[in-house]
Amino acid sequence: MTGLVLLAAEQQQLPEDVGKAGPIGALLTVLIFIAILLLVRSMTTHLKRVPRSFDDPDDGPVVVVPDTPAELIDGPPRPGQDLLDTLRRAPRAIEGPRPDDGRPDAARG
Repeated sequence: MTGLVLLAAEQQQLPEDVGKAGPIGALLTVLIFIAILLLVRSMTTHLKRVPRSFDDPDDGPVVVVPDTPAELIDGPPRPGQDLLDTLRRAPRAIEGPRPDDGRPDAARG
C-alpha cells in the first residue's frame, strides 16, 4: 500500500511553471483597474464642463426700434435688397437674349 501512495505522489507533481503566472496576472489586473479609475475620473471632469444644452439661451423676443417712420412701413432692409431694387429698375438687365442679336451663328427660329 505504501508503494501505491508513493507512486501516486510521484504522478501528482506539478510542472515547474504552475503558480508563477498568478502574481503577474494579479499585478496586471490591478494596473488595469487603476487605469480604468483614472479614465473614469478624467471623463467625469470633462463631462462637468459640457453645457447642459447647446441651444441659444432664450432671452425673450428682440425688440427693434426703427429709426425713421418709413422703416415702420417697409421694415428693415434685407440682405441683397439693393441688388433686387436695381434689377427691378432696369428690367432689360434680366431679359433673355433676343432671337436676332446680330450674330452670324445665332439660331434662327
